[in-house]
Amino acid sequence: MTKTFFITGTDTDAGKTLVASGLLAAAKAKGLSTAAVKPVAAGCESTADGLRNSDALALLAQCTRPLSYDQVNPIALAPPIAPHIAAQEAGRVLNVDRLVGLCRGVMAERADLTVIEGAGGWRVPLNPSHTLADLAKALNAPVILVVGMKLGCISHALLTFEAIVRDGLPVAGWVASCIDPHMQVLEQNIHSLQSRLPVPLLGVIPHLVNASAEQAATHLSLDKLGL
Repeated sequence: MTKTFFITGTDTDAGKTLVASGLLAAAKAKGLSTAAVKPVAAGCESTADGLRNSDALALLAQCTRPLSYDQVNPIALAPPIAPHIAAQEAGRVLNVDRLVGLCRGVMAERADLTVIEGAGGWRVPLNPSHTLADLAKALNAPVILVVGMKLGCISHALLTFEAIVRDGLPVAGWVASCIDPHMQVLEQNIHSLQSRLPVPLLGVIPHLVNASAEQAATHLSLDKLGL
């Protein structure tokens, strides 16, 4: 059994990394092997070992396969800005074919669960011609949609879902990520999305203080993903 999912969100800071690392932690708790890729990460800090991204490190910490940081995050960019602009400032070009190869290198580890985490939302540009959606399409990976629960999220979620389906990819499920602790009528918003998104709700992650992958895992269902 090997399953790969592409994790996207309704926006930046929707909670993709918490969901991705939570799914990995849940898989580990079931004795499954895990691997992850965050192919492009902007907002990296300079360390003695090179540029490092906190999201990628969180994913790496949940991998049971012996992956290096560079395998999990092959393209690390310093400025916390749109990846294609950060790449331009660094004199680099983000190439979809190369990113596909890098992701497939980790997928070749054949972990029971591999997650590939995007950056920002579904249509984040990589270069003048391609977006991260083109990477997901090339990998032909089912998508998990992370909905950052805040005012306006219903429209964002429905538009993102429509775009994914229009691009020809299946949506394996969605997660309600409660990023706004003060959101009004939260339950009604979740119900509205449940009635409009024809895919399973994989979990509702409450607003967590000092959130961890292990905490997130307790709010996620692997059964609905066939794991």
